[in-house]
Order: sequence, then structure tokens, then C-alpha cells
Amino acid sequence: QPFSIPTGSMQSTLMIGDYFVANKFAYGYGKYSFIVPLPFNGRLFGSAPKQGDIAVFHNEATNEDYIKRVIGLPGDRIQMKEGRLFINGVMVEREFIGDAVDRDSRYRDVPVKVYRETLPSGVSHTIQEISDDQQLDNTAEYVVPEGHFFMMGDNRDRSQDSRVLSMVGYVPSDNLIGKAEARFFSVKDNRAPWALWEWPETLRLDRMFQSVYD
Repeated sequence: QPFSIPTGSMQSTLMIGDYFVANKFAYGYGKYSFIVPLPFNGRLFGSAPKQGDIAVFHNEATNEDYIKRVIGLPGDRIQMKEGRLFINGVMVEREFIGDAVDRDSRYRDVPVKVYRETLPSGVSHTIQEISDDQQLDNTAEYVVPEGHFFMMGDNRDRSQDSRVLSMVGYVPSDNLIGKAEARFFSVKDNRAPWALWEWPETLRLDRMFQSVYD
């Protein structure tokens, strides 16, 4: 199923205006795998997400589909301390790459630091941080319940994710929709993709037909 990115919570892995396909079969079929949610629990076929996957899921608190990275599996302990991610008591490795500027959906720019983070599973990806003292950079320890997953955005200081229990929290397996696979189209600043007359200026050809896993 195709999806688009309207917010900056996964930048720069997935930019505002990116269009990507999600593989529904990867995690099997649940009640939100269909255009109209079906009244059943559990999943048919497929396998469980792996740490580091980029997953689409339905967030019941907002009644919207979200896309985040799978950080915690059932039973994992997750915590943020001074901007650093801890999984099961061990600080996750990150390497500074450089400075950049992040633009959100309201065209607000902010300087960010870009890091390469390597999860215990071995999955390596880039993250962005405004600083290490933002609102969600110091948290209590979260213990992921059985049958649930802990999701975080790669744009750590501009992501509403599982760290906010009242708005996202632990994501039930039943709410998974699919695994993000590849970008197939991309336009700057979330401009209308059908506006062909703007394409010479808005198309991001370097982001098309690529895996979302760098």
C-alpha cells in the first residue's frame, strides 16, 4: 500500500513529501490492514517486526496512521537519559556525523545534529537531535508489554511517539499495518504531486526508487 509523509518525525530517513510503499504481508494481516477495519484480534500469516524496522501502524488515540522505527520489542526496557537511548540498561551507540537544518511541516527551520545510531540488533540508521535536553530527552523507564512494540521517530526531538504514553504509547501488534520498504516519489515541502508544472523545482529525483533503509 502506498503512503505519504506529512510530518517531519522520521526525517531525514523519510522526508516530508516522500511517498513510499509498505509491505502488508511482512507482519501478516490485522484488523487495520484493510480499508475498513475488521472486527477481529490477532494477525494472520506474516512474522513479528524486528528491532530497527520502519513500521506503519494505526494510532487509536488520534485515529491516524503513523510511521516510526521499532525500537523496543516485548519485554524490553527503554529509557532516555540526557538525550541518549538506553535499551535494557545499555546505552545505544551513536556516532556524530555533522550539523544540518531540519524543516518541519510549518516551514520552520531549526539547526540539528545528525548521528548514526546502531541498535543492539545491528541495524544502523541516522537520527537527528536538536539537543540532548529537549522535552523527551529524559524519561522514566518504559517496559514494553507482551504483544506490544515501542516506536520512536528518527527525528528524535520532533516526534510524538511511544515516549508519549497518552498519545501513542505501546503499540499493540494488532495495530500494525505494514513494513515500509521503498520510496517511489518525492516532492519538496509536501507540494501537490499532481502539480506537474512545479516538478522542475519540486521533484527530488535523488530520493526516488530507493530503499528506506540506508
